[in-house]
Amino acid sequence: MSAPTPPTVVDPVRAHPHPEPTLYPLVLRTWTFAWWRPLVGLLVMLVSMLLFLPLVLLPVLAIGIAIQGGDFSHEFTEALDQTKITPAAMLYINLTLAGLVLASWFVVRFVHRLRPRWLMSVRPGIRWRFFLVCLGLSIVAIIAQLIVGALIPGDVDAPGSHLVHWTGETYALALVVLLTTPLQAMGEEYAFRGYAMQAFGSLTGFFTHNWDRARQERWAVTVAIVASAGLFALAHGVQNFPLFFDRFAFGLLAGYLVYRTGGLEAGIALHIWNNLIAFGFGIAYGEVHKQLTETTASWWNLPLTVTQNGIYLILVLLVARRMGLDNRTRPPVLVDQTAPV
Repeated sequence: MSAPTPPTVVDPVRAHPHPEPTLYPLVLRTWTFAWWRPLVGLLVMLVSMLLFLPLVLLPVLAIGIAIQGGDFSHEFTEALDQTKITPAAMLYINLTLAGLVLASWFVVRFVHRLRPRWLMSVRPGIRWRFFLVCLGLSIVAIIAQLIVGALIPGDVDAPGSHLVHWTGETYALALVVLLTTPLQAMGEEYAFRGYAMQAFGSLTGFFTHNWDRARQERWAVTVAIVASAGLFALAHGVQNFPLFFDRFAFGLLAGYLVYRTGGLEAGIALHIWNNLIAFGFGIAYGEVHKQLTETTASWWNLPLTVTQNGIYLILVLLVARRMGLDNRTRPPVLVDQTAPV
């Protein structure tokens, strides 16, 4: 009879993915980090967003259009071109973007060999109390923005002046927006403030490996926030500079809050309410198509952006400090059993 195999000794430090407390943008720099992993991950995310998810979810669009009735071929083409936003088209768009959550989980799990919970926060996982508080703070910031918007003369981006007559299709569209827009907002945050920030932050090690740790972290955070915000704004397609700046500013705000709070909760909360209110006005005034395909904005958006982002930033940072949130991971600390007491 052979001798039993001795048990495997697991180093409690190496069991944690990080050798030392790590900021959110550097979470992918684990014990097994390799330069190619974030590059492959970014490519997979790009293919998922532009090709894989839109193709996989085509049956959802087809079934929705069949249920709606009408000329199937014509409705199908209009939905893909976004020339007409029906409940089926809205469901397809939102679920496609929501699928980015699953795509980011897949990349983190199988490319980086890391638990997907590390995408949500440095805890890891969602910090529910903080997230619920941020949902409330988002409402405060958006109300302040609406008040400022009502006081600004000549706001060319204001909603239309005539409310639509509500029909069965209108109610169906409102239901789709209510149920799936939070998922769509989560998908964008997981993709841009989540995986993209971590990927760009981890890649900065190529040219900062000789720097001291504090300087490495400052550079990684800056690159991660700016690059992910720029990518987020560009992903919205053709747009004039004021509209691009508005989206870029939101990306900067959300990215900075991810860095300061150590997670995605604050960005997701504000993104959810932003989109729900925007689409709510779009449905009420018959301008959902405009909300989705807008390519121009006026400079009057600037004070609105500054108001909302500024108030939200201050409120979230105050709450995060009061709640004592970590913005770094917490590897276990080994105690030297042989050291004198």
